[in-house]
Amino acid sequence: MVNSEQIEQAIRASLEPVHVEINDLSGGCGQNFDVLIVSQLFKGKTTLARHRLVNSKLKDILKDIHAFTQKSLTPEEWEARSAAKNGTA
Repeated sequence: MVNSEQIEQAIRASLEPVHVEINDLSGGCGQNFDVLIVSQLFKGKTTLARHRLVNSKLKDILKDIHAFTQKSLTPEEWEARSAAKNGTA
């Protein structure tokens, strides 16, 4: 069974994130995760390229998960998104 801590550890070890949010949507069984990763490594990459990068770095964990949804943002995109949410854009 995979847990949020294992996923976060793998992300921090391989993707140089400045922010990570992991939500276990499976009710604790470790089969469905929603993840937000903010990293400078995503700069200049398309959404597909970002997802492929994350999937390649987490391939050993992802084989044991049923559903994995990711949002992969650069720090600038995350700041703009946060500002828009807070009405300060």
